[in-house]
Amino acid sequence: MRIYKTSLSPFVVGFCKGTAVGTGINSTPEFAKVVAAEIAQLTGLPFISAPNKFTVQGSHDALVMLSGALKTLATSLYKIGNDIRLLSCGPRCGFHELDIPANEPGSSIMPGKVNPTQCEALAMIAVQVIANDVAVTFGGASGYLEMNVYKPVIIHNIMHSIRIISDGCHNFNRFLVAGMQPNQKQISAFVERSLMLVTALSPIIGYDKASQVAHYALDHDLTLKEAALKLGYVSADEFDQVVDPAKMVRPYVAK
Repeated sequence: MRIYKTSLSPFVVGFCKGTAVGTGINSTPEFAKVVAAEIAQLTGLPFISAPNKFTVQGSHDALVMLSGALKTLATSLYKIGNDIRLLSCGPRCGFHELDIPANEPGSSIMPGKVNPTQCEALAMIAVQVIANDVAVTFGGASGYLEMNVYKPVIIHNIMHSIRIISDGCHNFNRFLVAGMQPNQKQISAFVERSLMLVTALSPIIGYDKASQVAHYALDHDLTLKEAALKLGYVSADEFDQVVDPAKMVRPYVAK
């Protein structure tokens, strides 16, 4: 929807142009308006004749914007795929905070290994879309005066990007997201052992003491709570009241 609002609307507005260089020579005065109306009826999209046909004949800024929006989407998808791949790595030597579906039998040398193939496929699609945008950018910049003959490379790469992003998102949702589950046991263990929860103690016992608690827990292989109690900085009830991960998603309000 964001791509449609930011890029598709100006694209359809500027699509129907004049003849050779934008003057409309050798066409009837109503040619552009009639053609735009017919295309709008056939597609259901708001095509109109471009107000300045010289500009849209020599430049294809709207198409470059559309490609740029697709690249922005690809950038986000690349990060999403890599985040899931990182959080699902394991099961014993990685984060393993996410369980992802096993779409294949496993590694050829490691039986039972679950490969994040959908994440990797989505990442490769994103890379290709970003590369396609480079081609579209050069195509849009390669017009001379009132003529741009690089339309084929622009259209080819945009259509390719749309197709592979659409297919990639569909497959990513069907074969990975729909079957993905959080590993509650692992997540809970990480939260319990996390030293960075000491951030919540800092406003209560001060930065220096909170730092001591974190270092003591690390050096003695203790939980944060065990270290805080050993050092005598807070009671068990005080710790449980202050160090609550559910409360750490918003600014601390002193009472």
